[in-house]
Amino acid sequence: MQNVDTTDVEPTEERDMGGLIHLEANGVAVVLDAGPGGLPSVLHWGAPLGGARLTGLAAAVSRQSSPGTLDAAWQLSLSPQEGDGWTGRPGMQLRRHGVQHHPRWHVRSIAADTSTCAIIADDEASGLRFEARLTVERGGVVWVAHTLRHTGADAVAVEVEWLEATMPVPTTADTLTTFDGRWTREKRPVTTPLPAGSTVRQSRRGRPGHDSPTMLIASESRPLWGAGRSWSTHLAWSSDSSYRVDRVTDAVTLIGAGELLRPGEIVLGPGDEYAAPRAAFVHSSSGLDGLAERVHSWMRARPQHPRTPRPLVLNTWEAVYFDHDPARLDALAERAADVGIERFVLDDGWFLGRRDDTTSLGDWVVDRSVWPDGLTPLADRVHALGMQFGLWFEPEMVSLDSDVARAHPEWLLHDPGHLRHDERVSWRSQYVLDLAVPGAYDHVCGQISTLVSSLGIDFIKWDHNRDLVESVHEGRPGGHAQMLAVYRLIAELKERHPGLEIESCSSGGARTDLGILDVCDRVWASDSNDPVERQDIQRWTGLLLPPELVGAHVGPTTSHSSGRTTALSYRMATSLMGSAGFEWDILSCDDEETAAIRRFGDLYRELRPVIHAGSVVHPDLRDPAWRVTGFVAEEEAVVIVATVASLEDARAERLRMPGLDESRTYRVRVRREIGDAAYGWIAPEWFTAGEIELSGAVLAQVGLQLPTLWPVQAFVLHVTAV
Repeated sequence: MQNVDTTDVEPTEERDMGGLIHLEANGVAVVLDAGPGGLPSVLHWGAPLGGARLTGLAAAVSRQSSPGTLDAAWQLSLSPQEGDGWTGRPGMQLRRHGVQHHPRWHVRSIAADTSTCAIIADDEASGLRFEARLTVERGGVVWVAHTLRHTGADAVAVEVEWLEATMPVPTTADTLTTFDGRWTREKRPVTTPLPAGSTVRQSRRGRPGHDSPTMLIASESRPLWGAGRSWSTHLAWSSDSSYRVDRVTDAVTLIGAGELLRPGEIVLGPGDEYAAPRAAFVHSSSGLDGLAERVHSWMRARPQHPRTPRPLVLNTWEAVYFDHDPARLDALAERAADVGIERFVLDDGWFLGRRDDTTSLGDWVVDRSVWPDGLTPLADRVHALGMQFGLWFEPEMVSLDSDVARAHPEWLLHDPGHLRHDERVSWRSQYVLDLAVPGAYDHVCGQISTLVSSLGIDFIKWDHNRDLVESVHEGRPGGHAQMLAVYRLIAELKERHPGLEIESCSSGGARTDLGILDVCDRVWASDSNDPVERQDIQRWTGLLLPPELVGAHVGPTTSHSSGRTTALSYRMATSLMGSAGFEWDILSCDDEETAAIRRFGDLYRELRPVIHAGSVVHPDLRDPAWRVTGFVAEEEAVVIVATVASLEDARAERLRMPGLDESRTYRVRVRREIGDAAYGWIAPEWFTAGEIELSGAVLAQVGLQLPTLWPVQAFVLHVTAV
């Protein structure tokens, strides 16, 4: 995948085989030692070094002087191997003649400028060529891309067991954070002491999964939002992955990531190549918010990043589920336009025979028994009302009870050796369509493209509701080929239909990585619209993705995924933190609720320029019941203040607001359009009055006394420069 803004720019300077290479851009530095003896090693990745002389750096961090001969790696190469004396997990593992192959890399060329280094090396024994590229890009994100190419005339094939990108971190990094989760409760942080030895966390679901590691963060002590040094990595890949950390006693600490390959999945014959998914490495000296700011800056600089205001959405799933009635959906569209909805999305249940989730996937034809006139009247009405029209698909999946499965059983992505029905592994009563098969690819692409053209579809909710199990394509494991086909399919649909936007939904937030965001425009963070769960799901999803890319909807009063009942004001405040919308039967709302929805739409349109372009900050508060998220731009800020449980103290903490200009004066207003938050004993004067003017220094250093909010309450602050 090539999803960075400077990848195609070649380094301008051919370098000698020896000496130091200093990359520095956007507040981050990487220093490599291209000395003799194999691949270059990374001496430093982290804070900028400016114009400092680096001639003594290699000696400053070296192990011992000649003729020391300790058989252990000290500074690690870009792909450390056993042959380097490295006792951790190798950077790559290869198999030739059925046994492990130990490459010896001879560097052919190094080209570098101030932000990019490209290295080419050969292994004479296998005929393999290794290409490594490091690029310091917008925001200071360091992208590492590795490629193996079989250039030899020797017909002996080489199996790639893994090829992972790695970078060293200081041994002062003693804490490790990754993520876990489940359906409707994604992105749960897991923080532990950095483990000794080599540790690997893997995802084997054919998608990252609700329990995906997502990213690996090595920090100095437990990570805070606003302070502290950390080093992290994320793999821009939407299928199986490995995240690794190596803390051995005789070398630097290493973090990294790569694609998890099944045995025999990638076998290189002469002329073949394997381009491993690229890994992002992000350093911050200002806490987790600093990490997020770097990635958000990189994301927002991409040429394909959405430039138009993110529309207020109504998705019909929790409004009607499978109960499609054209008259009722037409009335729902009328009400949506009346309250200010800008995008109307018809969810699952519109296609041939789809009355529940056990049938019809793969037959992307409108069900005329439910929609006798097709979807054209609804799509035309939605457009006439001034809204965009969206439609739900699950293009990678197929039901056995479908016309396409009956006609082409060979298109199923499963082990063909398991022919009996009881040997096939289904999931949610559905199977996977092998999109690496040209016929299957063309079938899906053609049916979707026809509907997009005929209905004027503006938006696709692209779902992916099951794991891949025993995936076999042409006799080999098929996960890698399937993922490349999915990327290609989404890209082709968008190329055929300029302006089409696509949301990545994978039974909620099981596929929200930077790989899928190379071709998609939004993610559905979770199938849970419970705002209490959403407070954390959205804040941790936001470590990678800026809020304009994260779908966040107001659900019904009682959540269908948790049974929790919450106030409308709380649900709206939580939705405001992302790309906002509704997933609710708003025809059932009373006059007061309808008026609140209309006010919320106006507020969202007013505040989204700040929320969707500002820096995201999370003021650190001691009480674990608080959830505070701020969006800070040059002249203003929006702050969402919420609780998820009861407060520990009768007198709450003060809220300090980072990121403001301390030399300026600001007006702080409580925006009560969504309704009032309920509170207990203490409500400070500024809060009950609804506004106050203070200097940026007071807001940043002293802070505002918070009211004693009841559990599961929220309010919105709007901060503007005077």
